[in-house]
Amino acid sequence: MKTPKINSLYKLIDWLNTKNSNPPIRTLGPLRWVNLNKLPLNIDYLGNSAWLSGMIESDGHFSVRTTKTPWPGPLAGNYPKIECKFELSQRQKDHLGYSNELFLANIAKFLKVSFKNTRENTPHPQYRLRTMSLETNLILVNYLNEYPLFGSKFLDYNNWKEILNLFNPKFRYSKENIDKVLNLKKEMNDNRTIFTWNHLNNFYNLDY
Repeated sequence: MKTPKINSLYKLIDWLNTKNSNPPIRTLGPLRWVNLNKLPLNIDYLGNSAWLSGMIESDGHFSVRTTKTPWPGPLAGNYPKIECKFELSQRQKDHLGYSNELFLANIAKFLKVSFKNTRENTPHPQYRLRTMSLETNLILVNYLNEYPLFGSKFLDYNNWKEILNLFNPKFRYSKENIDKVLNLKKEMNDNRTIFTWNHLNNFYNLDY
């Protein structure tokens, strides 16, 4: 485990191990004693597992910001300023009071971004990290190419990535490209009405 949830696991292990002084726990096989060891917090490099992909699937958010040009000209009103962002927010402390700062700092380091405090004046302040530059967004793309999303969030990510690709190597502010960005954005997140699951055909092949 990489999060403070490991403390709840430790409590469960303690509870199970105390049963050693009582009659043994029955499993599907013969009766046996339980004596579980606690493993330390996992701090392995994030790029070597699908753990971050699961976190993104649960709490990540892909968005595209479009801003109208305030000055007159041929592009005025055509939303030429476009930003692709990924955001991950978590409350600063979990329900047991343990800080979430460490694992979010590790994610921020992996993505080469900073994270900051938000909602400080609310009962549940949060930490938030964002990718906004092409460099940091491409780090995320390279990771998700290796460890893809498989839920409905993959569809939002796919639209987001398609828009991002327009910036690589250089975005052309043509009406065709701008219209494409706006149409892709309209299909994302809460605006999505069509869900396809073809990407599940590429689900991980596991060797048993």
